[in-house]
Amino acid sequence: MARQQFADYLQNLGHDIPAGLVVFLVALPLCLGVALASGAPLFSGLIAGIVGGLVVSLLSGSQLSVSGPAAGLTVIVLQGIGQVGGFEPFLVAVVLAGILQLIFGYLKAGVIGAYFPSAVIRGMLTAIGLILIMKQLPHAVGFGVDAIIDETYSPQTPTSTLFEIGDAFSAISPGATMVTAVSLLIMMLWETACLKRNRWFTLIPGPLVAVLWGVIFSVYSKGSMLEIEGQHLVSLPAHKTLGDLYDHLITPDFSQLANPQVYTLALTIAVIASLETLLSLEAIDKLDPFRRVAPTNQELKAQGVGNIVSGLLGGLPITSVIVRSAANVSAGGRTKIASFVHGLFMLLSVLFLVEWINTIPLSALAAVLLITGYKLARPAIFLDMFHRGRDQFLPFLITVLAILATDLLKGISIGMVLGLLFVMRANFKAAISLTRDGNNYLLRLRKDVSFLNKALLREMLDQIEPGAHVIIDGSRAEFIDKDILGSIVNYLSAAQDSHVTVHIRNVAGVSGDGYELALAGAFGPGAVKH
Repeated sequence: MARQQFADYLQNLGHDIPAGLVVFLVALPLCLGVALASGAPLFSGLIAGIVGGLVVSLLSGSQLSVSGPAAGLTVIVLQGIGQVGGFEPFLVAVVLAGILQLIFGYLKAGVIGAYFPSAVIRGMLTAIGLILIMKQLPHAVGFGVDAIIDETYSPQTPTSTLFEIGDAFSAISPGATMVTAVSLLIMMLWETACLKRNRWFTLIPGPLVAVLWGVIFSVYSKGSMLEIEGQHLVSLPAHKTLGDLYDHLITPDFSQLANPQVYTLALTIAVIASLETLLSLEAIDKLDPFRRVAPTNQELKAQGVGNIVSGLLGGLPITSVIVRSAANVSAGGRTKIASFVHGLFMLLSVLFLVEWINTIPLSALAAVLLITGYKLARPAIFLDMFHRGRDQFLPFLITVLAILATDLLKGISIGMVLGLLFVMRANFKAAISLTRDGNNYLLRLRKDVSFLNKALLREMLDQIEPGAHVIIDGSRAEFIDKDILGSIVNYLSAAQDSHVTVHIRNVAGVSGDGYELALAGAFGPGAVKH
């Protein structure tokens, strides 16, 4: 088995190495942006990205998931650093959170990811796609309140995404806009059937070519009217040697193990990071062109080890991240080697490639994410969900709107609640059915008929006209609540006044009034079901 996996990895290197490079180019500024938004040292974001690539990818059972610092944890990190009194005590909480995730994995808590409706998962993916598009538009035209590209969205703040978009199009930079336009054109051409038939074009992903175009433009446009300003280029701190890199590491302050707030924070990080990981994993499995299903418990263990290592080295908490994972799929990644390569490039970059990386325009990376966002939120997805019916479309749409209006976790929670309401509603209707054929009625109880179905039962009994013949059949019911039995008994008492004849079949605890009706063939093809 291991030999076969190794052969698969070798066979797919031509896809995974270029994809890993693309993911690295996308993940690098995202790691910096998340660290900045979290109020943590910028280098802590890079450490988390390196650990996510080099450690988590090897332990994970997912072939396409990419792990690193996540925007969904920025508020928790920002508040947590203040609550425990600094970044060093916060790192203790990260290590403890990793230990808790290991425990979650051994307790097989990963099964919780299977309970999220597919409509909510698709809503999450679509919302992330829309957020990506909105967040990258300012960078795409050479404008941004932040110099660092990010994946956060907060419409409540004065410098929100929507305000940035409005301001951006009033201050367009010609050079950055040209980079974006050509990058988008390159990636769209790369998706055409004509180029896909050429073997050489399939070996080099379009996003990589788009980023290389951005570097060439950035270098040769210096001094001209099309020059891209430094604040709109990737900005990475320089480390000349491994010793210099080691000097920038911040270690946990384990004396804070006596601080009870550290444990509360650790539990919060562990639960939220695990939930976000499981949601991302579920989403990536749906994007995987090979339809592979990742083992969730193994993923929790891998994330646990990753957070322990990240915390010990001074890094931010790690989760499986849907944006980078989707970029991996979009760039043609096939196996976990792509994620490992992205981590390796990140490590090498902070040592040797800072000068060249800092020539990459943010507009080129924005173009890559615009394409990724469009693939996640293309109009065809809305049409497909609409055609699936209201019980699928409404949870999908509400999840999208809720995520845009609040944040990822709150939006998913709202979508889950709505999805559960639709499931409960469907189960209510499935538990009791009323079929009519002329003056004959069949009231059938199915599965579990709980007290919640009492209103529906009364509504159906009220539809039975005076003088009717009724069969109440419980042969398909596994459980009938006593409240339901009481409602049936009450109806039997009142049925005689309406001259309704009732026959009870297999309803334990309820007997009919002595009528034995031969109605077995009364409900034919013309029966009307309510």
